[in-house]
Amino acid sequence: MNSDQNEIYSKVVRAGKRTYFFDIKATKGNDLYITLTESKKVYGEDGIDNFQKHKIFLYKEDFEKFKEGLDDVLLKIEEMKNI
Repeated sequence: MNSDQNEIYSKVVRAGKRTYFFDIKATKGNDLYITLTESKKVYGEDGIDNFQKHKIFLYKEDFEKFKEGLDDVLLKIEEMKNI
């Protein structure tokens, strides 16, 4: 395990200026959940770079509905590209 004791698995996806982190974590009661983090490098007025992060927590009771929603919009995008 990593230094973050409740982290079980991590997948990093680099996509242009953004990096996405898909992390599986466990609660103290051993329930699994996912954190999705988007990290983007931004530059301040002083020219120093910084990372802007946005995080979503996805709990096990929502996995299937989240997957269905994501699958639906990805399918719709594919359909729209073929029009």
